[in-house]
Amino acid sequence: MDQFAGLNKQALGLWLDVTSRSVQSDGPDLTARQTALMLTVYLEAGPHTVRALAQRLGVGKPAIVRAIDTLQDVGLVERRPDPADRRNIFVVGTEAGAERLSTYAASIARNIAEITQVGRTITVDESDEAIARQKLA
Repeated sequence: MDQFAGLNKQALGLWLDVTSRSVQSDGPDLTARQTALMLTVYLEAGPHTVRALAQRLGVGKPAIVRAIDTLQDVGLVERRPDPADRRNIFVVGTEAGAERLSTYAASIARNIAEITQVGRTITVDESDEAIARQKLA
C-alpha cells in the first residue's frame, strides 16, 4: 500500500476523520453529491439555479433536483422564487445548513492543526496512531 504513504495517507486520514465525525453526528448522512451541492451553494456567489448547479457539478438536472429535495427536506437549503422572474427558482442556504458547515469546517481545521503541529508534517506512524485513536473514540 505504498500509494497511501506520506502526504497521501495524511490527506486520506484527514478525510476519514472528518467524514467519520460527520456520520456520527445527529445530522443527516449526506452523499458526496449532496455535500458538493451544499458547499457550492454556501461558498460560491449566487444566485444558484438548478441549471447552474447541474452545470457546475457536471451532473444532470434530475440528479440535482433529487439532491436539492433531500437537502431541503432536512432544512439545509431552501428554494426561493426569483423576485424578478417568478418562473425561476433560486437555491439558497439556511441557518441550519450554515451551522452544519461551520461544524464541518471546525472539524477540518482541528484535524489540520493536529496534523501540521506548527508546520511539522507528521510521520506515517503518527498518522496511523491518530487514525487508530479516532476509531477508538
